[in-house]
Amino acid sequence: MSGEIKKLLPIGKSTFKTLIEENYLYVDKTQYALTLIQSGTYYFLSRPRRFGKSLFLDTLATIFSGEKELFKGLHIYDKHAFPKHPVIRISFNDGLIRSKADFDQYVYQMLDENQRHLQISCPKDFNGAGCFKRLIEEAHQKYQTKVIILIDEYDKPILDNIEKPDIATELRDELKGFYSVIKGADQYIQFVFMTGVSKFSKLSLFSGLNNLEDITLDKRYATICGYTQNDIETTFAAHLEGQDFNQIKTCYNVYKWLGEGVYNPFDILLFISKGFIFRNYWFSTGTPTFLLKILEKNQYFLPDLETVVADDSLLNSFDVNHIQFETLMWQTGYLTISHTETILDRIEYHLIIPNKEVQQSLLGVIAQHLTQSANFVQLSNDVLRALLKLDFEALKNQLIALYASIPYEHFTHSKMHLYEGYYVSVFYAYLKALGLELIAEDATSKGRIDLTLKQPDATIVIEFKADGATAEDALVQIKGKGYANKYLNNGKPVYAVGIGFDKEQRNIANLAYQIVC
Repeated sequence: MSGEIKKLLPIGKSTFKTLIEENYLYVDKTQYALTLIQSGTYYFLSRPRRFGKSLFLDTLATIFSGEKELFKGLHIYDKHAFPKHPVIRISFNDGLIRSKADFDQYVYQMLDENQRHLQISCPKDFNGAGCFKRLIEEAHQKYQTKVIILIDEYDKPILDNIEKPDIATELRDELKGFYSVIKGADQYIQFVFMTGVSKFSKLSLFSGLNNLEDITLDKRYATICGYTQNDIETTFAAHLEGQDFNQIKTCYNVYKWLGEGVYNPFDILLFISKGFIFRNYWFSTGTPTFLLKILEKNQYFLPDLETVVADDSLLNSFDVNHIQFETLMWQTGYLTISHTETILDRIEYHLIIPNKEVQQSLLGVIAQHLTQSANFVQLSNDVLRALLKLDFEALKNQLIALYASIPYEHFTHSKMHLYEGYYVSVFYAYLKALGLELIAEDATSKGRIDLTLKQPDATIVIEFKADGATAEDALVQIKGKGYANKYLNNGKPVYAVGIGFDKEQRNIANLAYQIVC
């Protein structure tokens, strides 16, 4: 293995031809391309950012351009005739569109690029939709074969303006008209593939294009983007020789779309190139600022992230004027499917945070947002030290310091502190961001434990109280309902911890604890 020649890592590369001709590592996804080409015409795929959507689209473009020899040794090579088709490529991946004028200019430039590539001209007085329609018709006539349309990041103009509903709505309507051209040109089209991060309802964006087959939650295409465990252990074997695959999996794997879990390519490529240092590579490429505002607006109780159950309507309910926190978390990759259950003819999707990277990064950002604390890192480390030492007096003092560090201005601009869930959410976010094994709403035969913290040498059962109830009342509840009983035989000491909050003081009023066994 050590003598094997390592191919170059395709960091920032999304052009198939470049990867093949310049000896970059390529994970073969052509089996999916072949199935799509043979099975249908109109497709839609939603995946989070940096999952390889653009590379897959470019692979499709290369296939339809008839460049067969580039695929030698890959799955599709001897199974497809590689007929050549005119390819129209639309991508909103580059640049930032902040107005209708920006949109019109961007579309003009994209269509101009396609006209030059296909050697077709469009009248200057045509708008974007009209020029797009003319381009499809003329390409079909000029090359005497049906047209391929590939659209990358179809929703980016909307998402870039999601905090400005008026602009987002205007751009959504512009895109709706632009994409409706495709349905009217069906007789000229051989194949359409659209990708994006979010899935807007058909009524809001795709009413003019209702013949798309959505393969986002199709088991056959679960690994169409991303790297599988087999990819890691075979294709990347020379690059990852001597590494702990279980640790890599814990940190970066388990993004699932009703099938096998996958790794985000960006994580794996950066992990290798940076000398096998475990960092939050994918998360650091984009801060979920709008998600944080939705969280605050909806006063979301963060421990509920442990028990998110969704149906098809929730997973697909994204729209400019109707955005649910769980939907946004799912579509952006901060939640993923753990398993499904079927009740009669209804499918329930049980969602979880995918891996350690997302858990620590996302909850760390949320904790900072909820508290606006200036010394976040120091406070987090002090809380961690107290927990690891099972020093509950020190824990109480550190938590008081944590809540006291929240700037007064944060409370004057937000009403989150007025509900009990705010304090529990802050506590939960901090502990999750530390990478601790934390179970929220831990089910027992007598009820649910607010939080259970599993440590290497102890289990800590935690109950919260507010509105006049005390930490001692919490201990009475833990004992009375036997919350700790499920952990009595695990060979570790079990501690009961009660925490009482005072909303007026905006801090912990009291903390009580006792060892159960």
